[in-house]
Amino acid sequence: MDFFDFGTIFFLVAAVVIFMQLRNVLGRRTGNERPPYDPYSAGRERGPREAANGQANENVVALPRRKGQPSRDEANYAAIDEYVKPDKPLNAGLRAIRDADSTFDPKTFVEGAKMAYEMIVMAYADGDRKTLKNLLSREVYEGFVAEIGKREKRDEKIQSSFVGIEKAEIVAAEMKGSEAHLTLRIVSELISATRNASGEVIDGDPETVVPVTDVWTFARDTRSRDPNWKLVATEAED
Repeated sequence: MDFFDFGTIFFLVAAVVIFMQLRNVLGRRTGNERPPYDPYSAGRERGPREAANGQANENVVALPRRKGQPSRDEANYAAIDEYVKPDKPLNAGLRAIRDADSTFDPKTFVEGAKMAYEMIVMAYADGDRKTLKNLLSREVYEGFVAEIGKREKRDEKIQSSFVGIEKAEIVAAEMKGSEAHLTLRIVSELISATRNASGEVIDGDPETVVPVTDVWTFARDTRSRDPNWKLVATEAED
């Protein structure tokens, strides 16, 4: 019995020929072949040419700054330097707050503090504890509420009208741990009078605009996600 017929021998010979041709084209593996290209490794390692020249294959290239263009740090403090000159002690305090809170802007803060000031003054006159609680620290809130309680026991009421704020400026700034503290001097105009149970005016004048100067300190924990500042100290300037 023949194990191979003519057709079988023909296919065996053809397979051997094809194998030899492929071997000549592709070559043999010697162990020195370059590894396959990994698109995610480009930038993690330097190629042979860059290594020989001591050049790093970096993803970030530092471009030269145009003449007169502010550095990153200068741009970061631009709003602060615009508010107060860099050679002033207040500037250093504001920069420290900016370092802790990248969103801090002194002008924006002052505008917000002016609105808070009016809300607090009017809420105190109206005995609005809910509004005060959202704007005051616990210690200041307790002091305000205690005075409101005394007034209510005497059956007295404050008739108050807020005319406006003439001037509001930051006079002190500092970091206390993670808490930013900003002190403002606020000059406002108010019409205020206190009436007793009979409606008689016992303090102030319901017809006269009176200038009032307050020194208030606001604080905020820069680690907190809550962006709101709270009043932590009050002082009336004579």
